[in-house]
Amino acid sequence: MPVVETGLFATVGLASNVLGAIACIAAALWILRKGDRSRLDRHAAIVAVALTGLWSGLAAALTPVSLAAELAESARNISLIYLLFRLFANDGRDESLRPIRPLVITLFLVELSQLPLMILSMRLAVPAEFVVLTFQSAAVLHVLVSIGALVLLHNLYAGAAAASQRLLRWSAIALAGIWLYDLNLHTVAYLSSESPELLLALRGSLMGLLTIALAIGSHPATAGLRFSPSRAVAFRSLSLLLIGGYLLVMVVVTRSLALLGGDLGRVTQVGFLVMASVAAIIWLPSARARGWLRVMLAKHLFHHRYDYRAEWLRFTETMGRGGASGGSLQERAVKAMADITDSPAGILLAPNEEAELELVARWQWPDLDVPSPAAGYRFAGLLERSEFVFDIDALRARVGTASEADDMPQWLRAAPAAWAVVPLIHFERLAGVVVLARPPLARALDWEDFDLLRAAGRQLASYLAEQAGQQALMEAARFDEFNRRIAFVMHDIKNLASQLTLLARNAEKHAENPDFRADMLITLRNSADKLQTLLARLGRYGTGKVGGGREGNLGAVAKRLVQRFGTIHPVKLTRNELCVVQGDAEALEQALQHLVQNAIDASASDAPVYLDISSDGLNGRIEIVDSGSGMTPEFVRGGLFKPFVSSKDGGFGIGAFEARELVRAMGGRLNVESREGLGTRFIVSLPLAAAADLLGQDNQFKSEVA
Repeated sequence: MPVVETGLFATVGLASNVLGAIACIAAALWILRKGDRSRLDRHAAIVAVALTGLWSGLAAALTPVSLAAELAESARNISLIYLLFRLFANDGRDESLRPIRPLVITLFLVELSQLPLMILSMRLAVPAEFVVLTFQSAAVLHVLVSIGALVLLHNLYAGAAAASQRLLRWSAIALAGIWLYDLNLHTVAYLSSESPELLLALRGSLMGLLTIALAIGSHPATAGLRFSPSRAVAFRSLSLLLIGGYLLVMVVVTRSLALLGGDLGRVTQVGFLVMASVAAIIWLPSARARGWLRVMLAKHLFHHRYDYRAEWLRFTETMGRGGASGGSLQERAVKAMADITDSPAGILLAPNEEAELELVARWQWPDLDVPSPAAGYRFAGLLERSEFVFDIDALRARVGTASEADDMPQWLRAAPAAWAVVPLIHFERLAGVVVLARPPLARALDWEDFDLLRAAGRQLASYLAEQAGQQALMEAARFDEFNRRIAFVMHDIKNLASQLTLLARNAEKHAENPDFRADMLITLRNSADKLQTLLARLGRYGTGKVGGGREGNLGAVAKRLVQRFGTIHPVKLTRNELCVVQGDAEALEQALQHLVQNAIDASASDAPVYLDISSDGLNGRIEIVDSGSGMTPEFVRGGLFKPFVSSKDGGFGIGAFEARELVRAMGGRLNVESREGLGTRFIVSLPLAAAADLLGQDNQFKSEVA
């Protein structure tokens, strides 16, 4: 039944209706003076806006449920229906849409039927039950009028040509807002059997704002204006509308359940409230719900999926955030790319010296198992040549069709969360590859994703290339300093070696005591040999030559390492297949000695270091495995094999670098697999001597035949 606003709602309603009346007067004056005089709906719009202002003024002076205000409301509704009909005429379709005239006449009659109900409810002394019935009947009639007007409005706008829709846009927005608000108001009033105070209080100001939209649509210069809210405003507004709609549904359902009466009604009502509240707590804050809402907004409200200004600002902020909280540059690069597509995780791969891709950084993807190397040179070359952003799902579907999908590594193909591969191209060269995880709301990549990710990838490549250039300059400066220092050391050592050699020669001639002479000769010759070996090793850096044409037994070298380090730390040989490799046994032992020492330093005192020797028929392989603290992908990529960079206190940082250079000089390769908290695996691969001999004989035979 009707209520009289009191307290706060009365104050809010008064201010709202006064503001609405002022807005209506301003809108009517604008249409009268500035509106397009050639439009057929001009006079209907002026009348509708004026009657809306009259209704708002009466609601402010009296109350929204007074007889005068309700009469003015009925007059306003009739004028709005007539305005809607004249909009059809303005569009040139009034004659072709004669079947809608009965609906318009019916709406007039339904609205006019409010008059006897108003008289019965306001003037006659009738029982309370009849008052409630009259109130609900009036609410139902209002709902019917609102629904009919919305149907007409839909036909008007949906059936208009593109040029006409541009002129009808603001008028349609205004009328849709008025009828939707009335539909909501009277539906709640019918279900609750009383007028909702808050909706009545806010009604005047909202109607005033909507009449301003009518005024905007009446002028040809402003009819083409478009309301373009930012994506953040649209997202928050739609979120509030969804939450409000959810709460409204809860109110309607609980009111309906209350009609059951008795204990059953109360229990059902409380049970529904509890379940609805739990569902809201679970669903509303979820990332999946927010992702769905963003996708729907981008799909239906905006021309483009992305707000490029906002994306670029976020991208630059992420890349410019330094310090410990921001993570390394590589981690920030992955995060900046993942934020674009709302991906929850990602990794960064970068090409090594052999054009293979290696893991460089992870961002929120610790469980992805990435081998070393992560991908071969064929896949890296494909990304560099094509510069395509690949949809991994599409590549999976094309495996076995003799396409680029066959070059995709198996681990990436088998990772269900892997979603997109983004190459980072700098001056037509591949600087890195970002692999993105699937976003919470799964979708297919489209042209807009490809374009934006490709552009962001080029920008990220420039950041990575700049960092690589700075590191190369710093390394060159350190090498220059090292070379200057080592030049003096080599000069002094060379002099000492010459002096010792001369002393040995003189001792052979002048020593009188045979026993003394023999001991002295042994000592001096050993010292000279050691110094000469040191000079040869120091002079070998940068030449790429290590004892060519020699052979070494991996098993024998491993056993010597076990004997040497076994007294200070547990070192175990788990497998020892016969592997005679091509290379210098002394240089090989020296390289493995560095790796075993690093493994021991990284392990606990009681945690053994394992050596494993195997062969695949072409290469011999020895693995040094520890269960120590492990290393980050950033350190493996940018610090492990860099001279003067060490993770150990007081370390010179040249052991791993020397080991890799020695292995490379013998024609082998050194790979590393490491996980923080799990340990590290160094893998040394060298060509078997027998396989190398066969390959050499085959090449010689081919050259003789040719």
